[in-house]
Formats: sequence, structure tokens, C-alpha cells
Amino acid sequence: MDLRFRGAEPSEEERAAVDALLGPPASAWDGGGRTEADLRVAVRAESQRDMLLPALHAVNDRVGWISEGALDYICRRLTVPPAEAYGVATFYSLFSMEPRPKRVLHVCTDLACQAKGGEDVRRRVEERLGPPGRSWHESPCLGLCERAPAALALEAGTPPKAQVYAPANASLTLDSPTPNGTTPSLDVAGDAPVAAAVPQAGQDGLTLLRRVGTTDPASLDDYRAAGGYTALRRAFELGPAGVIREVLESGLVGRGGAAFPTGRKWDATARQPDHPHYLVCNADESEPGTFKDRVIMEGDPYALVEAMTIAAYATGCAKGYLYIRGEYPRATARLQHAIATARARGLLGDDILGKGLSFDIELRRGAGAYICGEETAIFNSIEGQRGEPRSKPPFPVEKGLFGKPTVVNNVETLVNVLPILERGARAYAAAEPKLFCVSGAVERPGVYELTFGTTLRELLDLTGTTGTTRAVLLGGAAGAFVTDLDIPLTFEGTRNAGATLGSGVVLVIDDTVDMKRLLLRIAEFFRDESCGQCVPCRVGTVRQEEALHRLSRRVSDDDLVLLREVGQTMRDASICGLGQTAWNAVESAIDRLGVFK
Repeated sequence: MDLRFRGAEPSEEERAAVDALLGPPASAWDGGGRTEADLRVAVRAESQRDMLLPALHAVNDRVGWISEGALDYICRRLTVPPAEAYGVATFYSLFSMEPRPKRVLHVCTDLACQAKGGEDVRRRVEERLGPPGRSWHESPCLGLCERAPAALALEAGTPPKAQVYAPANASLTLDSPTPNGTTPSLDVAGDAPVAAAVPQAGQDGLTLLRRVGTTDPASLDDYRAAGGYTALRRAFELGPAGVIREVLESGLVGRGGAAFPTGRKWDATARQPDHPHYLVCNADESEPGTFKDRVIMEGDPYALVEAMTIAAYATGCAKGYLYIRGEYPRATARLQHAIATARARGLLGDDILGKGLSFDIELRRGAGAYICGEETAIFNSIEGQRGEPRSKPPFPVEKGLFGKPTVVNNVETLVNVLPILERGARAYAAAEPKLFCVSGAVERPGVYELTFGTTLRELLDLTGTTGTTRAVLLGGAAGAFVTDLDIPLTFEGTRNAGATLGSGVVLVIDDTVDMKRLLLRIAEFFRDESCGQCVPCRVGTVRQEEALHRLSRRVSDDDLVLLREVGQTMRDASICGLGQTAWNAVESAIDRLGVFK
């Protein structure tokens, strides 16, 4: 381990940011001033490496970047080797190790925004602010696809501020002020009401979205008046084994893309003799075109808190981590408020509702890394390592976070547990809800709730199309293009059509979209987001992008053959789903849309 320090000192502001998170240092052994007592007594250094990501956020949020002195101070406080901390800090795109302005603009250049004129916005911003890299950045999907094209300004300070520009126009500038120079406590300046992202808001018959737009997301009393915490009380009546049995009988599978049976995962974790058990909510919703989890967290945050509590009760977890992507400031604020309120009202902490359950939730923010949506990469990120996936086996239910049995579910999966317990497994299975993120060439983009089995055509009839539909991208950048609108929107139906339901992305492409440029953006996305750990993905994503650049200029059979060989190698040999799916959309565009004919 490299434990050498270079003698750089933090500024008073940087020191204050770290101390506000960790408390003042007790002695010179953990970064404090040296006293005579410190010369006589050596204190055993206990590593607090799992606090590395929050400490990096603390400095970046207050100052805008992380200096060498700040990094050294963090390392002394946490007993982390500086070389390793540097490797972590440079892994995430939202952190900067070089001086930059406190206010930085992130302009989305991903699929939904590109399909809605995002390139014009990007070009005009570059004309005004110069090349990206200091005061502004080209950003992967910001999860604001229903209002594309989008941009997000993050401003360091005490407190840090954020401003959403969606839809962004070509006159966007970095200096656009936030109202009154401040950001409301539970909202982000410039952000639209959450209900605007749900065209069905207020309609009868909704299950997962029934409270979005109809109840105050900040009010626990409103949540309980609208049926909140009924499911938790039902869980206590059933007992842990009874809850798992209901989830198994419901047939609920993971909604993040893998579609693994949730009940089996819970049962396997609950049976592990090793303790403690951990629960991780994967709210790192970074798949381009996906924004359903953001809508739930912003519009119904207490539902997620209740669902996590039920999952913890069933699987024997005393601690839960809610890992949320760093580009979701409003969702973060609303969940922080919901967690604190639930804790103050006895719905988190010790002896919840007087039933002897002790469970609490810690919110952890990601910092701009798509790969951290992979379940084992989340563990490394929380533990203060680089967010790289782990080889399996062992599986998370055996050895997950901190080497202990861990259950991982995403937001949509967890909130489905509430209607399962409220209605019963059979009633739920008879009309199982699914959320779809619709964007692109449609009149009414947003999150739609439908039952499994609805066809793609029926969904598009609800949204309305704005032109001639050339294709639909299902599943996001890791999905596939389809032209058959009569595909049933089920895991089996999309699989039979050579596509995937994935995380519920439905991106409608019309004739105005440059498909070659869109495929290049997909390739650039996977190249940028590959963690580089395994050769097939690290090299394959670069070779895929290079071949697409050549094909965009001149069609060559040799490059088409190379693309297929590289794509198949990534699919067969990559460690995780990023490399395994990086070729999917490109392959489908070539075979079904004839892009390079």
C-alpha cells in the first residue's frame, strides 16, 4: 500500500467540509494538530474507507473540486492510502481533481436528447463557453428524457445548489441564475412538478403511480392518509417467512433488466447464517432513456422507505443503503427528508411500530458512473473502492456488501411489494403493473403504468406519435431496435422478438433522426462508461466505436464483419452486463433497420 503523503495542506474551507461530515479529528494520528500527548501515545488507526465517497462529495459540493491537500486530509482522516483514494476520485465523472468554477453545466448528449435536438443545444453552448471540460461538460443521460433536450447546472457552496434546464434551448448560458440565488429545500430550481412527467397522473386504476401528483411528497401524514404503511402492518401480521411467501407467489421479478425472481433472492438472503445482512436499494438509474425510478423517488418517496423496511424485515437486515445517482438532486433531497421524517416518527430506527424491528437507511450518492448500476459495483462504491463489478460466484446473497449476505433491488421492484401485501399475491398477479419510460418522437412523453401484456402499439396510442415511426428502441442503450409494434410488452414477448424489456425504456425514433449518429452515440456511451477492468469490454467498446466511425464515412464489408466479431466477443467474455450488452442495439440496427446498406 502507498501510504506516502506529499505534504499538501487543505484550505480552511476544505478542512471544514470534511470535518462537518466526520467530526473534528481527535488527534494528530487522524489529521488533527500535533500535541505532546500525541508524541507519547500511538493510536491504532481504524480504516473508515466506506466514508471515502461521502467525504469526496463533501469537498466537491462545497468547493467545486478536490485539491491534493483536500485528498490528503481525507486520507489521513479515513486511513486510506492516497494512491488508492486518487484512483477512486478519478473514477467518477462528477468529481474534478483540477481547479474549475463553482458552477458547472452538464449538457445531456445522450439518446433521448439527441433525438430531440440536443446536438443544437450542445453546439450553441460550445460557441458561448468554449470547448467542454472546465465550465461545462457533455453528459450522459440525466434522466430527464420526458423533457429532452436537458441540461443540469451544479453549483458548489454552502449549501450546494442545482438548476434544471429542461427542455433546454439553444440560448442556454452558464450564468442563468437560480431564482433569488437559492434553491428550495425540497426542490431544484427550474424543475417542473413531478406530475408533469406522468401523463396518467390522477387517473383511477393506477397502482405504482397512484400517489404521484395527488399527495404531497413531503408529507408523511398525506402518505399515510393515502394508504401508506398499510403494507408494513400487513407484513408484521404475516411474519418474515409469510412476506417472502407472498412475494414468491406473486411472481414478482426484478425490474432493473435482469428479471430475477425477487422472492427467491429474498429467501436465499434470509436463509444465510452469516450476519449481519444488508439491504441495498439500487437507485443508480443511469440507463439512457430511463427515468421511472426518479419519478417515484420525487413523487412518492415514503413508498420507497416503507418498501425498504418491509424488505429488511423479511430478510433480516438491520441496515439498508439507498444508493442514488448523483445527477438526481431533487430526488436526493426528497428522500433525505422522507428518511429523516420517518426516523423521527418511529418508522425507522429501533422498535419500529413497537414490533421489535430495528432498521435504518443510509443514503449514499453516486458521482457519475453508469457501471455502478451493476449490483456488485455498488458494493465496491459504497465500500470506498472503485466502482468495478466483482466476479461471481460468490453471489451477493452469500457475500455481498462488506462480505456479508446482501439483497439488492431497484426502486421499481421494491415499491411493487406494497400492492402485493395490500392486495394479496393472487390479486396482484392478475393485473401486474409495469412502468414504461416513453420519450422521443411522441406527443406525450413520460412514465406510463400499464399491465404486462399490453402491446407496444397500445402504449404508443396512449402517447401519440409526432411523425412516421421508423423504429422503437426498447431497453435503452443496452436494448434493441424493433419495428413490430404488436410486440406484447412482457419479458417473454420482447425476448421472442429478439429484444428486451430491460428497464422499461421506449424511445421512439422517427425519420428525422440520423441513425448513424445515434449508433455512434451508443458506442461512445459504452466506451466512456466501461470500467476497463476486463479486456473484452475495455478493448471491444473502443473497437466498436472505431468501426462505426469508419462505417459512417464509407460502408465496408470488412468493418461489418469486424463489428460482429467484436460484438460477439464482448457478449461472450465480458465480466458484467455492460460489455455483454454493448453490441445489442448496434446489431439490431444493422440487421433490422439496414442502417449501413
